[in-house]
Amino acid sequence: MTKNLDSSITLDFLDKLKDQTASAHKKLESLPVSVSILFPNMKISDYCHYLSLMYDVHKSTQEIVFPLLKNHISDLEERAKTPLITDDLSFLNSTENDSIPVFKNQDISVPFALGILYVVEGSTLGGRFILKNIETIPGLDQQKGVSYFTGYGNKTGSYWKTFLNDLTTYETENECGDEIIEGAVYAFDCIYNHFLTNRK
Repeated sequence: MTKNLDSSITLDFLDKLKDQTASAHKKLESLPVSVSILFPNMKISDYCHYLSLMYDVHKSTQEIVFPLLKNHISDLEERAKTPLITDDLSFLNSTENDSIPVFKNQDISVPFALGILYVVEGSTLGGRFILKNIETIPGLDQQKGVSYFTGYGNKTGSYWKTFLNDLTTYETENECGDEIIEGAVYAFDCIYNHFLTNRK
């Protein structure tokens, strides 16, 4: 009986997290740079620009969020994405510019950091959908230059479930749902501002 109750509480929190970040998520996805990588005739230059922006996001995540979560997310180091983006840009003969900090609030708590990582890991899950379009573009149709959007390959779903399990376990044990949600909204807003400010 307790198991069912715990499962219900967990689902309620994840539904609340998704619901309270929905508008910020939608706002980010509506930006031209976000839309550009879904065009059937996507330009390689737009793709490289998007990758360089996401490099900044992941570099900030690895520098600010990872240290706070090293004792709470068991496979954290496997989730580092900057090497994948660097490989993709190198294949496309494009290099990222000097990195721009995306998450500037360094005085953050563990639950707030979990909220940020929820957004970043969620983008990896969504990347599998974007990959279907990217792989139709000449130059990217030979499984080269698409490492970042490939994510964890056929393990992407299981990595997401593992993260959600770690997230909800921490939330249940520490009753910090509101702070996790604040971190997630903050992440969406920071990425939105980064995309908006650094338009081509």
